[in-house]
Amino acid sequence: MGKLAVGALRAVLLLVLVGTVLVQALMVWTLVSGKDPEDGTLPLTALRVITVLGMVSVQVAVVCVGRLVTMVRRGTVFSHAAFRYVDGVIGAIVAAALVWLAVTAVNAPGQRDDPGVSVIMGGIGVAILGVALIVYVLRMLLAQAVARDAEAAQLQAELSEVI
Repeated sequence: MGKLAVGALRAVLLLVLVGTVLVQALMVWTLVSGKDPEDGTLPLTALRVITVLGMVSVQVAVVCVGRLVTMVRRGTVFSHAAFRYVDGVIGAIVAAALVWLAVTAVNAPGQRDDPGVSVIMGGIGVAILGVALIVYVLRMLLAQAVARDAEAAQLQAELSEVI
């Protein structure tokens, strides 16, 4: 991975991390201050709490991807230590899907006249779960690569003994 790509990715990850922290701070401030402009048309308090939880899942994914980028830069990504971070990304994606489905459930009563919106939102939640499955497949590919790397190291050691 080139230095330019690593630098650009780190900048994006930092921007996302700072943005999510700011959103969380604003949501918590609105909830704590009691200056919520809620007029009763939407359950904004529930949506704000769900948003704060959703931002946590994004932050977990950002930190895990940042650690994986560091491992790629150092050439240590094909190790068992990488699984912890890939599992963190998978968990964060699943959590984001569950948060989205919670938003769908909170929003559904207001969509009685147009239930298609809730169906579309539910479909988006299922699509997010599909992304988690894609990352899980990539995790299995990483496991195969780590196993092959260990096997190659063992064969190299045996070859060194013979020579």
